Amino acid sequence: MTADTILLVGHGSREKSGNDEIFAFAEQWRHRQPGWRIEVCFIEFSEITMSEGLRRAATGAERVLVVPLILNAAGHVKMDIPQAIDGARLKFPNVQFLYAPHLTACEHILSILKRRLKGAMQALDMPDPTLTGVVILGRGSSDRQANGEMAKMARWVMEETDHELVDLAFTGITYPRLEKAVQRQSLLGMTQVVVMPYYLFNGTLVERIDRQVENLKTQYPAIRFTSTAYFGFEREIFELLEERVNDLKRGAPESLMPCDGCKYRAFGVENGMGGHHHDDAVPHHHADDHAYGHGHDHGHAHDHPHPQVHAVVQIHSKPAVQQAPPHGHGHDHPHEHKHAHP
Repeated sequence: MTADTILLVGHGSREKSGNDEIFAFAEQWRHRQPGWRIEVCFIEFSEITMSEGLRRAATGAERVLVVPLILNAAGHVKMDIPQAIDGARLKFPNVQFLYAPHLTACEHILSILKRRLKGAMQALDMPDPTLTGVVILGRGSSDRQANGEMAKMARWVMEETDHELVDLAFTGITYPRLEKAVQRQSLLGMTQVVVMPYYLFNGTLVERIDRQVENLKTQYPAIRFTSTAYFGFEREIFELLEERVNDLKRGAPESLMPCDGCKYRAFGVENGMGGHHHDDAVPHHHADDHAYGHGHDHGHAHDHPHPQVHAVVQIHSKPAVQQAPPHGHGHDHPHEHKHAHP
């Protein structure tokens, strides 16, 4: 019997190399922490589903520490993973399941961005930050908190460097897009642009970014472009995950992901607003990451961090008529739907 099993949860990608990188990441992590039992699963685009990963982790363990290898908290982190954990708690009532927060905007991520940016500047012909625009380019979400975390990182990069123009752009779901950000920087007199993908591993969207940058070089021949690599195997990612695990082990109050047992998520489940499940852990309600509108702040208290039964409570009232947010799945689907939900 193993006391603890760590379940590393990746998003998953249609691009096989992206999933392979997460397996390689987990193997490197095992070498860093030889005393830890580390399992891997994916939210989608993999045969190792959340349900299967939780089953493997729970087998022979007293406690499972679920650690999302995800940068921003949108529908997957707030809905899909907690629902899968709820299903595992019913299947394995003698195993304790703890859910750590996602990686989030923090000093660890800032350190990677600064190092990437410094390397990009050294590769440019004229490493003048006052004439070099920066575009931090992320996946994009209909969850304002997820986009807000990226906005915070863009501001931090500006605060910590001499760059006068650090913009935020998204590959889908929300705006602005990379092309619009570069157009703005061109109009403001930037002669060089550094595109910084805000991604952990390879995937179809990362490959699309490479193609976009090549197209921009043709569209703006007077501007020198360069792009940086995704974060993947940087030591700060390992260190941040290790902090998450150690916080869970010592029972730190901030160590639990607030959405594990969240009353707003419970309301969504009760009303058929569940997220992607792609396995048999819970009923499949293929919904977008904006379908639930999980944009509340997590300042509310949780009386039971691991409840088996959730109470349905009154949620925040909203105007009767609202403009629907852009429809999108929050992951690396190449398509973008133009319709809106009623």
